Amino acid sequence: MVEQKVVFDSGNELAAYAAKQINYHVMGYYPITPSTQVAEYLDELKAEGLHDITMIPGDGEHGAAGICYGAAAGGGRVFNATSANGLLYALEQLPVQSGTRFPMVLNVACRTVSGPLSIKGDHSDIMYTLNTGWIILFAKDPQRVYDMNICALKIAEKVMLPVIVAYDGFFTSHQKRRTEVFAKDEDVQDFLGTYEHPYHALDKDHPVTIGSYMNEPDLMNNKFQLHLAMEQSRTVISDVFTEYGQLTGRTYNVAEGYRCEDAEAILFALGSTFDTAKVSVDQLRAEGKKVGVITLNALRPWPKEELYELCKNSKAVLVADRQDSYGAGGGNMTLELKATLQDYRSNIEVLSRVYGLSGRDFYKEDGIAMLNEAYEAAQKGKAEVKFNYHGHYKGRESDEPQKYFDPIVGEKANPGITSVALDPNTGKMVVKGGMVKDSTQMPKRWTAGHGACPGCGIPVNVNMLLRGIEGNVVLLFHTGCGMVVTTAYPKTSFRVSYIHNLFQNGAATLSGVVEVFHEKQRRGEIPPGDDFTFIMVSGDGGLDIGMGPAIGAALRNHKMIIMEYDNGGYMNTGYQLSYTTPKGAKSSTSHVGPAQAGKAMFHKDTAQIFAATNIPYVATVAENQPTDFIKKAAKAQKYASEYGLAFIKALSACPLNWNDNPRYERSVIEAGVNSCYHPLYEIEQGITTITYDPETRNKKISVLEWFTMMGRTKHLAKPEYSEIVDGIQVEIDRRWAQLKAKHENPLL
Repeated sequence: MVEQKVVFDSGNELAAYAAKQINYHVMGYYPITPSTQVAEYLDELKAEGLHDITMIPGDGEHGAAGICYGAAAGGGRVFNATSANGLLYALEQLPVQSGTRFPMVLNVACRTVSGPLSIKGDHSDIMYTLNTGWIILFAKDPQRVYDMNICALKIAEKVMLPVIVAYDGFFTSHQKRRTEVFAKDEDVQDFLGTYEHPYHALDKDHPVTIGSYMNEPDLMNNKFQLHLAMEQSRTVISDVFTEYGQLTGRTYNVAEGYRCEDAEAILFALGSTFDTAKVSVDQLRAEGKKVGVITLNALRPWPKEELYELCKNSKAVLVADRQDSYGAGGGNMTLELKATLQDYRSNIEVLSRVYGLSGRDFYKEDGIAMLNEAYEAAQKGKAEVKFNYHGHYKGRESDEPQKYFDPIVGEKANPGITSVALDPNTGKMVVKGGMVKDSTQMPKRWTAGHGACPGCGIPVNVNMLLRGIEGNVVLLFHTGCGMVVTTAYPKTSFRVSYIHNLFQNGAATLSGVVEVFHEKQRRGEIPPGDDFTFIMVSGDGGLDIGMGPAIGAALRNHKMIIMEYDNGGYMNTGYQLSYTTPKGAKSSTSHVGPAQAGKAMFHKDTAQIFAATNIPYVATVAENQPTDFIKKAAKAQKYASEYGLAFIKALSACPLNWNDNPRYERSVIEAGVNSCYHPLYEIEQGITTITYDPETRNKKISVLEWFTMMGRTKHLAKPEYSEIVDGIQVEIDRRWAQLKAKHENPLL
């Protein structure tokens, strides 16, 4: 046996630690709760110089999966982690990886798939992967997360198939346990050995075409070979588990039971539920009831023989599924077990219970209740209720939804704008009214009752935007802090209609709302006077993963407004870097250490990206210039109602993750403007106008002066980072000079 040491870590940390010891070539990743910690911890280890893995932040989970596939196609060892809707967003890439037979390892911290949105753990995501051609291991505890991550790569490379290591989100992913790990990275690497894929894109002497177009019968043969590889993996998994056990003293079987030998009734459940269920079994055994519990360490290939051997002597099995295959009378594990028993012509009674959705805890009492149901069915030879949910409750059928606020309509929706009209001489919109004192008389459309952190800029900026908007409003929020803190069921903080959709598709969704409104109005189904202003609110990295659909909406030029609150990170998942994070800033995926100096790339200029689509109106705003902000909002509404899409970008404070004092946030925003990191300007029909020039007011400061006001960038004042700061200043100055040139020359 090799030398081992004891650590006290979570499942996510141990997945990262195993990756560090393996020293993969590439990790393509994108943050999503609860798997994000894997990338965070691995980046922290990289900043300390403890591994050489190239970590590439994708623009979304689909992009991250593409990064991983490309790295694997180049012959590299590749690693990733994701959850829930992120897994589904990447789903179409999974059969590409397996169908072209490139190994890699993907960790899935299992989580509820929305909608409605929930970030808690269940198995509704992992079950979507059963038919993708990936081997799927399931780890019930942090020790197995570590062990299976190491075994997974060896299995993958032996059969040339990718492998998922799945485990329960928040239960296994975040709970710390006493765990044994290899003391030396070299022992892990010796266990794995070296690997050279028989074909890859970087072999100059043997060029290959990867991912050919195939028709029948070639595709049939391709899939048959994938089937053969999956069947081969049955033996390979067992062999690798055995070899690993000889090294560590921990040997796993693909199916595992507890007190099943003489059990009349058995509970079948995946993941962390198994350990709690064992306690339930012991209590019922003490009462004289012969019961047991089964779990699986592998879902693909399906361990039919091993599972049947564990339950063949029982009379009833209750399958506890942490997801539902709606309309099938049970979740996927129920269906798989029924198929297994049918193959053996077994007459074991099968009960199905959906439990634990959205992270609902599983207690000893739940296990006892389920086992008693199975035991009763075993005694009677028949289950009274074959399928049900465990832990649901009946709602009040006659209850009307509670109305928390009166809507903002009619005179209430007048912000004091007297007119917005096009000046025929300049071709620009002129706003009359819109003073701060007038706009404050209008009730807020986003009102009290939200859970945003003190000093958060999101409600400040959204309400400032809405101060310039007259009439009826429909809001759509991307997933993010702004969404999470305002709409905890069954309450809401909005006094107007509100829709949520995921990062990657918000703009497309609002486009559909806009077009159905105009079509219903054209057909006379909506009165002509019932006009709406449609606004998508995005931030927390939403215009990274959501940039493609947002650009699509801009190119189609729908009559709507996109408002970005740029807080410079994925704040809703714990501040990972986004493409708008400042270069050099530290975040939970851009640590500062001996081998790494914060974020390595410049921040993304989303306003200029949208300007390149030639939409009618683009503007940048800041809360320290409220009148300018309100007037630009009024212009955006006018352009959106008559000409097409308008885009507004606000620099939005996040004291928690910027690590500054909430009381002084407006001065921090002002410094961001005066440093020209966030210059204030507008682009009307292609003509650029700087609306605030700190140089002419003798207020321009260096970007470092702004950086030193925030803990996330304060370290850049140290002499060792002077080269990075100089490079940032050069880029800020270049962008500012380019903006001034556009201001001075309408043709630019």
